[in-house]
Amino acid sequence: MWAREHLDFHTTPFVTIDNNNLFPSFFQVCYHFCVIIVSMTEKSLEVRERIVQATAALLAQGGREAASTRAVSAAAGVQPPAIYRQFGDMQGLFSAVARETFAAYVRQKYADRATADPLEDLRRGWDTHVAFGIANPAVYLLMYTSGADPSALRDGQAILSQLVSRLAQAGRLRVSVAHATHLIAAAGEGVTLSLIRTPSEARDPSLSASMFEAVLRTIITDQSQDGVSETCSVSDQVAARAVALQAVLPEGPAVLSVGERQLMGEWLERLAKTGLILSAES
Repeated sequence: MWAREHLDFHTTPFVTIDNNNLFPSFFQVCYHFCVIIVSMTEKSLEVRERIVQATAALLAQGGREAASTRAVSAAAGVQPPAIYRQFGDMQGLFSAVARETFAAYVRQKYADRATADPLEDLRRGWDTHVAFGIANPAVYLLMYTSGADPSALRDGQAILSQLVSRLAQAGRLRVSVAHATHLIAAAGEGVTLSLIRTPSEARDPSLSASMFEAVLRTIITDQSQDGVSETCSVSDQVAARAVALQAVLPEGPAVLSVGERQLMGEWLERLAKTGLILSAES
């Protein structure tokens, strides 16, 4: 039989044991181990955060080549095995850094308060995206060329889709929301990568704005006080109103059956594409 002095639970500061009982209660033991687990988890998270921050700083200073295992562990004040315990390997670490840095940007972008002008909000989002890539080239390259975790990119695409949907609801789009979103995303990624790969002294400062205006000429109609300008071609007017109805139909009253909504969606999609086809032929 165990002697009382061999059971040191009553000396542990996390539990209080009645001296009349030889063994601590089940709940006291559970509480003791829960405190230990929480403490270990907090320490692990602190180590992880130090590693991520150190890697982000090294990437910003010298790119991926500067963020070696030895450099990261020294900057974070940990032993190299801690990196592999937390992230599996260096690629896992780079993916985490890219994801968390880009996610912070997405949260900041999403927190920007919308104005009454959806086109100006879209322009501000474009400028913010390009500026982020230029300011964080190593992270941007990790996100767009190295197959990192795409979750942050999906969040950014969702925000872009919302901005484009506001244009559609205002009657300004001549193409579908999905087509406009994909076109803007592809153009934004392309111009940002081009600027990153061009020496700063050789960059064309008007390239980003010129690309944005070129995209706008493809996807939006002329502006008027009531939405679609009467100076637009008939095909553009039809396409813009079809896209606007597409954008608001899911939020409208449920007066159509599922089949009717599907049929209506097909008609609107066809009308929206007609505006783009006729414009391309002219």
